[in-house]
Amino acid sequence: MEQRGCGAWRERRQSVVFMVALVLFWTVASAQIRYSISEELKEGTVVGNIAKDLGIDPSTLKERGFRIVSGSTEPLFQLNQNDGILSVNRKIDREEVCERSSVCLINMKTVLENPLEIHYVSVEVLDVNDHSPSFPEKEKRLEISESRLPGARFQLQAARDPDEGPFSVQQYTLSHNDHFRLEVKDRGEDGKIPFLVLQKPLDREAVRSHKLLLTAIDGGKPPRSGTLEISVDVLDVNDNTPMFTKDIYSVSVNENAPLGTMVIKVNATDLDSGQNGNVIYSFGNDVNSNLRKLFDVDTITGEITVKGQIDFEERDSYLVDIQASDQGQLPLTIDKSVKIKIVDLNDNAPEIEVTSFSKAIPEDSRPGTMVALISVTDLDSGLNGKVLCHVLEDVPFTLLPSLHDNMYSVVTKSPLDREKVSQYDLTIVAKDAGQPSLSSVKTISVVVSDVNDNSPEFSLSPYTFYVTENNHPGASLFSVSASDRDINENTIISYHILRDGGDVNKWASFLNINSENGNILALKRFDFETLKTFQFQVVATDSGTPSLSSNVTINVFILDQNDNAPVILYPVSANGSTGGVEEIPSNVNAGHLVTKVRAYDADIGYNGWLLFSLQEVTDHSLFALDRYTGQIRTLRSFTETDEAEHKLVILVKDNGNVSLSATATVIINVVEPKEAFAASDVKSAVKDEEENSVTFYLIITLGSVSALFIISIIVLIVMQCSNPPDDSSKYLQDVNYDGTLCHSIQYRSGDKRYMLVGPRMSIGSTIVPGSNGNTLVVPDHRRRASGEVYQRGRVSDWQMSDNPN
Repeated sequence: MEQRGCGAWRERRQSVVFMVALVLFWTVASAQIRYSISEELKEGTVVGNIAKDLGIDPSTLKERGFRIVSGSTEPLFQLNQNDGILSVNRKIDREEVCERSSVCLINMKTVLENPLEIHYVSVEVLDVNDHSPSFPEKEKRLEISESRLPGARFQLQAARDPDEGPFSVQQYTLSHNDHFRLEVKDRGEDGKIPFLVLQKPLDREAVRSHKLLLTAIDGGKPPRSGTLEISVDVLDVNDNTPMFTKDIYSVSVNENAPLGTMVIKVNATDLDSGQNGNVIYSFGNDVNSNLRKLFDVDTITGEITVKGQIDFEERDSYLVDIQASDQGQLPLTIDKSVKIKIVDLNDNAPEIEVTSFSKAIPEDSRPGTMVALISVTDLDSGLNGKVLCHVLEDVPFTLLPSLHDNMYSVVTKSPLDREKVSQYDLTIVAKDAGQPSLSSVKTISVVVSDVNDNSPEFSLSPYTFYVTENNHPGASLFSVSASDRDINENTIISYHILRDGGDVNKWASFLNINSENGNILALKRFDFETLKTFQFQVVATDSGTPSLSSNVTINVFILDQNDNAPVILYPVSANGSTGGVEEIPSNVNAGHLVTKVRAYDADIGYNGWLLFSLQEVTDHSLFALDRYTGQIRTLRSFTETDEAEHKLVILVKDNGNVSLSATATVIINVVEPKEAFAASDVKSAVKDEEENSVTFYLIITLGSVSALFIISIIVLIVMQCSNPPDDSSKYLQDVNYDGTLCHSIQYRSGDKRYMLVGPRMSIGSTIVPGSNGNTLVVPDHRRRASGEVYQRGRVSDWQMSDNPN
């Protein structure tokens, strides 16, 4: 017992180990860790021990191929497969790896195999103050006229520091000077901008040039700095301002003019001589960057040319300030505004906008019902902006112009039917009157909403169902289904059984129906021997307002079930028990008929087909029982050693799926020939007479069944040939079905229908559709979406308890 317990324990342990190994094999583990390092660390600096932090055995790292999955570029980190230590592969410059980022994260993915594990490692690179502020130029030269008044401001270029946050530029300082002071303006993301402010008038005769040193300091500890040398040259005074030759400049230019097209040429003169009299042109200080992208001015000639794409729809005119400046040491300037008018071209297609739209319209809407209100706009002007609209498809909708220009109403022009078309896609075309004309289209979808104008339709009419007797009261027997071509609430169907008290629906009181799904329940148990067929009507009603309904007739056929046990007719003793005593002479030969057991079964088909067998016998070598006829015969002659009395227990059972049985006991006494002579002669005469009678009736029954079988086939062929293709008959059935004639089954396979006609079979018997026995191929006049439909017609059977042959 202990060994058996140990063996079972080992088997369980092996099973558990196998299951754990299988789970580990198919599972991919993953984890995520994060380290922080400073930038500019030396190559080989340890970041962290990944194997230790993840709890991985270092001895398995190389065997499992522990590595970093990297791209094609040189990796920043390297992983030691011996101990799992992550170290710096090369010096990391945070400003190079994470430019302009407040947080610098380097994400890596590590992989172990057998089993596969993926771990995500994030390394945050912390900024260090490793960059000094720097100016774009080492030296800045400013020219300031001695006539400039105190308070004049001169913007200087800001210093840049690649470091972020507190390590960026934090302040500026200016070397001591009596004439200038420093102001710093903070512009947020653009940083701090230094301005040089004149605080004391300049005197060129006293000092021609001033040298200043501007220092930018970051927030590091210790701080880093950068310097800019500023040279301020004091210029002499220029006392004549340039003058334009015209008081007003105005010009027109086509939109979409090619780049480089000359718009206008301005001209200004200066009475001064030399450099103070040479005039150059530029845009005024107030000209924004958008205008500078559209136009350009030649500094020498004063020609204004097209530089960018000019669009009339964006703006129909521009006012451009042109500045004329001399080239004196202290240049004098004058501004003049040039008005540029843009000429419209037909370069814009109409635009369609739906201002009001009913997405759904009832299918019973009258012609003229408005569906949508659309407006059409064209950014062009004149004829280029005049638009005409129409609907492209042949649909029951049209466009009606409104009182306002370029406004249209989409209305119905004919009746709608949702069941035919539930949605319309209207393509509206808008076309302007320009040369060449431009057009555009817009599609709107109009949904036709449902109106309750369709009654429910049953999937079959009439229905035929087959119910096995002895059903459970309250259990679902079958179901009916109806559909409604409408939608939403109009298609919600409820069912009820018609109970009008007529002959057709007299059995409706024994049934109930689920109003939601059409499942039909029986309130009583059916008995085939009492009721074989009945019919009733079911009404399907939708939930529309007002509601619509339809009804269908349902034919129900009760199928036999093996619920009756065989009854022994012979032998029966005087007190009514199933048993008897037979006497036979001792000198009979082998094959002698001793007696015949007769039995009856109230069921039909295989449920009523009886077989006989010996359940108990004193001597198996002496007697034999015919399993089909119930005849008991001797197998050999009697000997002196045989007993005088023999007991035989006969088992009679039917052929139902769950067979039922009965037993009869026959006592056979072996007597001397003289004693049994008289009784034997009388019994032989009676038995011969009974056997002849049974044989006669059996021949008549077989002949009748064969004749009915042949007649059924002929009638079936004639009916099928005479029916037109659109015959409304859906079933081969007889309302007077009583379960006493022949049995037929009609079924569908592919595009063909088959009918099987033959002796009646129990509900438990099997029919193989592939078999060709007793099968007729029936032309298929109708195809049903429900697949194979089985229909059953009239049923018959004949009892084979006495002689199955």
